[in-house]
Amino acid sequence: MMILFIPLLAEAGGGNAGGSSGGLIMMLTLWIPLIIVFYFLLIRPERKERARRQAMLNALKKNDRVLTIGGIYGVVTNVHREANEVTLRVDDANNTRIRCTLSAIAQVLGEETPSDTQKES
Repeated sequence: MMILFIPLLAEAGGGNAGGSSGGLIMMLTLWIPLIIVFYFLLIRPERKERARRQAMLNALKKNDRVLTIGGIYGVVTNVHREANEVTLRVDDANNTRIRCTLSAIAQVLGEETPSDTQKES
């Protein structure tokens, strides 16, 4: 069976006697579109998502309702950017507060209004 492929390999190798520029062009025509598709499908959306998340964390302020990556809902009571720390009020009845890092905030749900706290009571 290997003997059948030897003439094919010899013909393929003999056709490129003019130099390797044809092979280089062929390789570039295959790889450049793949790199472009890779960029637009993977790299660019990841950069946009990272920029959107960073803008969300930079805009985080007191009284924002948030959801952490652990699934905890809370209201921001203090943002300490230098220490990369956020204090969240989890329960109004017991005045329960937790501290977490800024990167633990998954989503900002909106700003809490005084009427929201009255509805919960």
